[in-house]
Amino acid sequence: MSGEPIPARRSPSSVRLFVLSAVLHLLIGLRLIPFLPLPAGLTLGTWLLASAVLVPMGLMARRFARQPAADRLAVAGLFSLGLFSSLFVLTLGRELLLAGAALLHTGPSTLAALSARVVPLLALALTLLGLLNTRRTARVKRVDIPIANLPQALHGFTIAQITDLHVGPTIRGRYIQRIVDRVNQLQADAVAITGDIVDGPVSELGPHVAPLSGLRSRHGTFFVTGNHEYYAGAGPWLAEVRRLGIRVLLNEHVVIEQGGARLVLAGVPDFTAHHFDASHQSDPAAALAGAPPDAGARVLLAHQPRSATAAEQAGFDLQISGHTHGGQFLPWVFFVRFQQPFTAGLHRMGRLWVYVSRGTGYWGPPKRLGAPSEITRLRLVPA
Repeated sequence: MSGEPIPARRSPSSVRLFVLSAVLHLLIGLRLIPFLPLPAGLTLGTWLLASAVLVPMGLMARRFARQPAADRLAVAGLFSLGLFSSLFVLTLGRELLLAGAALLHTGPSTLAALSARVVPLLALALTLLGLLNTRRTARVKRVDIPIANLPQALHGFTIAQITDLHVGPTIRGRYIQRIVDRVNQLQADAVAITGDIVDGPVSELGPHVAPLSGLRSRHGTFFVTGNHEYYAGAGPWLAEVRRLGIRVLLNEHVVIEQGGARLVLAGVPDFTAHHFDASHQSDPAAALAGAPPDAGARVLLAHQPRSATAAEQAGFDLQISGHTHGGQFLPWVFFVRFQQPFTAGLHRMGRLWVYVSRGTGYWGPPKRLGAPSEITRLRLVPA
C-alpha cells in the first residue's frame, strides 16, 4: 500500500480524545515541572507535549496514515500511553503524599522537589520493565480442575488455552509462532482459543494470525469470539479462522469421545456480541442443547467471565475464559473486578468451576506488570 498519509477524518469523538489528552498531560506538567530544575523540566515538558499528540494519534493511527506508517505511529502512541498511564497514577499518588505531609507539617516543600524528580524516573522504569515482560514468550501455567464423577477415561484430559492474543501493531507473526510452538510441546488433548485474537482487519493481520493453523492436539483446536473480533469485523475473521482449520463454536458444542467416555466441549459468542450481530446472542443453554446426558464432563468456552452465571444454570462443570488480562498492569488490576466477577485464576460458582486466564498477549500499551501473560494447561482430575 502507498505510504502517503490519509487525510485526517475529524469527528466529535476524535476531537474529544485530543482535548482530553491535552488536558491530562497539562495537569501533570503543572504539578511536576515547576518543582524541577530547568534541564529536567524542559525534558519532561517536551515529552509531555509530544505524548499529548502521540497518544490520541496512536489510538487512531489508521485515520492519519497508511501502512506501514500507521503501525509505526500506533507503536509510538501505545508506548506513550503506557508511560503516561504510570506517570498519571504516580502523580496522583504524589499529590496524596504531599497532602499528607502538609497536614503533618513534615517539610512538604522539600518532599515536593524530591518527589517531582522521582515520579518521572519511576514511571519510565516501570514502563520499560512492563515492555520487557511483553517481549517474553508467555509461560505455561498448569492448573488441575477437579470434576465430580469424572470417568476414568477422562482422568488427565488436558486442554491448552490461549486467549487475548491481540495481534496488531506490536504483536506479530513471530510471536504467534513462538506461542504455537510452546502449545504444541504440551501435547494436549484439545486446544481452546477463547477470543480476542486480533485488533485489525484480515487484509492486514491475516498473515500474522496464520501460524495458528499449526496448532496440534489430539482432538483439534476450537475457537470462540471475543469482543475485539466484532470491532475488527467478525464475519471475515470467522471465515479466516475456519480457513485455518480451527473449529468455531457459536452457541454449539462438539462431543469428544475418549476411551468410551464422552466430554462435551461447547462455546458461546462474546457476552456483548448481540450488540453487533443479533444472531450472535451468547446463550450457554443453547450451546448445550442436544448434548448427551451421560457426558463425563461439560466444558464451556466463553470469552468473558460474566457468562458464568448462565453457564452454571445451564449445567456446565467448567467455564474457560479470558478477557480481563488480569488487569495487565498496576493499578488496573484492582479495577477489573468492578466489571467482571473474577479477574484471574480458578474460582467456584455453585457447581461450576471458572478459570480466567490473564491472556497470552496484551492489549494497547506493550506493558505487563503484576499480571504475567500465560499459556494455560488445564487438566481434568477426579474430585
